[in-house]
Amino acid sequence: MGKYDEIFHSDDLSEQVLSPEEAVAAIAVVTTAADLTLENVDIEMLIDTLWGFEVFEGYDDNALSEIISKLIAIAETDGLGALFNAANEFLTDELVLDGFAAGVSVLVSEDDIAIPKAKMPLLKQLQSVLEVEEEEANEVIEEVLTAFEELDEDILDDETTELDEDTYSSPEGNFTVSIPVTPDAGGKIHSSEGMVGFSDDYGTLLRIDYYLIPPSQRDEINIAGREQYFESVLLDKYIPQAIVANLPSASVEYTEFLDLEMQGAYFALVNMPGGSTISKQENNGHPQRLDAYRGIIAFQQQNFIYIVTSQRSFLNDKIPDSINTEAETMKANVLAFIDTIEFTDIEFTNGSELT
Repeated sequence: MGKYDEIFHSDDLSEQVLSPEEAVAAIAVVTTAADLTLENVDIEMLIDTLWGFEVFEGYDDNALSEIISKLIAIAETDGLGALFNAANEFLTDELVLDGFAAGVSVLVSEDDIAIPKAKMPLLKQLQSVLEVEEEEANEVIEEVLTAFEELDEDILDDETTELDEDTYSSPEGNFTVSIPVTPDAGGKIHSSEGMVGFSDDYGTLLRIDYYLIPPSQRDEINIAGREQYFESVLLDKYIPQAIVANLPSASVEYTEFLDLEMQGAYFALVNMPGGSTISKQENNGHPQRLDAYRGIIAFQQQNFIYIVTSQRSFLNDKIPDSINTEAETMKANVLAFIDTIEFTDIEFTNGSELT
């Protein structure tokens, strides 16, 4: 019996119905989890991988997160074999190569942009059960590796350019901020519409999310009051969408309205078991993400809502202090970072909204 026969030749079935797009994503999940436990599946990596596929062009991060969470739940309940059988059943002929490409993509080693030799048996078995011809498979693999190489070059170019500067300016022109990471510490800048994050190899994570307040919501802030409004922004929208959707075990441990900060701001401390941006190597050779706390403050500045985040990772199994102590520390860290941001008073008609 082959190593992966219990997945690819399983008799297990699921009653769940998948869309063709979900079937493509399911193959990525199954291939990722074939040599891991489901708890160690990196949801953010899967989102980033699938987002580059044309079939998911109309999906945002939240939609992809919901799909992946659904698929992992199926695997947890019915097994990886059942999830693969569902994917194989609902995968249309037109998307078979997309499904295979999704499987290839999650196996690529980003260190040398190649398929590790240890993963080739898994890839070959996936190719066999999807009935992908050898020539087609080689073409798909070549296309995936080329895409990774181009992406790697783009990221390196962007990071070198950005980290050569002392400040980051938002594309919309609504703020500038001193760059808090350095190249020698592995500093990186990650940016997309309405977001910029700064990270490094030592666990630093400082992030700014922002969106233009629609005119209809400006009255809502005044009517509801800043405490109630920003509490809803963090606890009902941002934390469930940006954190809990990717890490169901995350929990809000502390909240506080900061009436003396930014004319009224709201702070939350989130406990994220296994949710750090950095990992440690386990004895079995698999990386395990560290535990972390994130302090988050939501506030208004001119016509924008800002949500600013700082992370604390717990290295070497360090035990956190009391919640109140950790909250005070994280709150101070976030406020210190906010002090480095210079806001610009502008108004325009475009902007991201937190829905």
